[in-house]
Amino acid sequence: MTPTNNTNTSEQLFETAKTLLPGGVSSPVRAIKPYPFYVESASGAYLNTADGTTLLDCCLGYGPLLLGHAHPTIQEAISKQLEKGWLYGTPTDLEIELAKLITRDYNSIDMVRFCSSGSEATMAALRLARGYTNKSDIVKVEGGFHGAHDSVLIKAGSGATTMGVPDSAGVIPDVAAHTHSVAYNDAEALESLLSKQPDIAAYIIEPIMGNIGPILPEIGYLMDVREITAAHDVLLIFDEVITGYRIGRSGAQGYYGVRPDLTTLGKIVGGGLPIGVCGGKREIMECIAPQGPVYNAGTFNGHPLSMAGGIATLNWIFEHETMYSTLAGHTRMIANTIADISDQPGTFVNIGSMFKYFFRAEAPRNYREAKECNTDAFSKLYTHMNRNGIFIPPSQFETNFLSFAHSTQDIEKICMEYETSLKQGSRV
Repeated sequence: MTPTNNTNTSEQLFETAKTLLPGGVSSPVRAIKPYPFYVESASGAYLNTADGTTLLDCCLGYGPLLLGHAHPTIQEAISKQLEKGWLYGTPTDLEIELAKLITRDYNSIDMVRFCSSGSEATMAALRLARGYTNKSDIVKVEGGFHGAHDSVLIKAGSGATTMGVPDSAGVIPDVAAHTHSVAYNDAEALESLLSKQPDIAAYIIEPIMGNIGPILPEIGYLMDVREITAAHDVLLIFDEVITGYRIGRSGAQGYYGVRPDLTTLGKIVGGGLPIGVCGGKREIMECIAPQGPVYNAGTFNGHPLSMAGGIATLNWIFEHETMYSTLAGHTRMIANTIADISDQPGTFVNIGSMFKYFFRAEAPRNYREAKECNTDAFSKLYTHMNRNGIFIPPSQFETNFLSFAHSTQDIEKICMEYETSLKQGSRV
């Protein structure tokens, strides 16, 4: 993939980075070939690169920036807190205020524990589920991503329901053995597994698969999941790190009307600053230390800057909730443009402000179908969009996002470049 560089600044920076950072990056998805572009600043819907180019951003930090880059309301809240100090090692009233906003918006959440990332939130939720139920195993969706900790870095073997095997070096088989997986949109597989495995503490699922999507739940699937887990005394954890506040003020659980036992949030909830949230029913949450026996701690839990950014964001969303229909209308504009193209090489999927073009004849229902997509064709699409001033995530298996900062003119630009690429250059 060739970045839109007018100079070779990014290339030079990457050569230096490779001597100091493994692979030259701090997260694998950023390792765009032959080298990533480096960003110097961002504002609204745009990134400004070290090479002097400007890119319309449909990645948005992989989801957190619902209001766009450097939104003035969030910027002001962070600046005010900076003047007061940015780390105390003590409680602050900011934690109480943000917790009140989250529990207002999510009727499944009575209490929360703040941490520093989505990975930490899911790790805390799974430990909590095990501690509350006194069971050792968990179930995840095949291909679902819940962070970079051992018990969820698990891939599936063959078959509808499988025992996990490590998806990364360093994850020991003994840990993987306690993680099972089932296919997304397959309630029968979940029922079959839970019927045979009495030691399952929790089923963790992205209600909308975000990290390879969006892949949407079929009608009734999430409700079936809720009924099956309840029948087997298994906690249902909705990982809404991506979907939380993204497709509505109450996330995917509000959108689909399904109430989980535990919820993990992140990304948008911190206004673009590092944050993770584990929340749920009071009787479960009270098992967390110091009130209960399940340990969770962190120097940066409840970080004042993240709390301030989150409060500003959620208050702004509450006051401008009609933006969700505007954002959904914008993704429909893109969908309608693509639908008018004859001889389609793939399928466009959108929900709210999340969207993706899959190079597969039909929209994927699960991870295995998503893996059938033509990644060479996607690479051509990515290159075209990047060369023409639009940054989409550089993988077929990442969701694209829009923000409140994207104007109608921005959407028209996105529509035009999708149309041009799909008509002329994305087939292989």
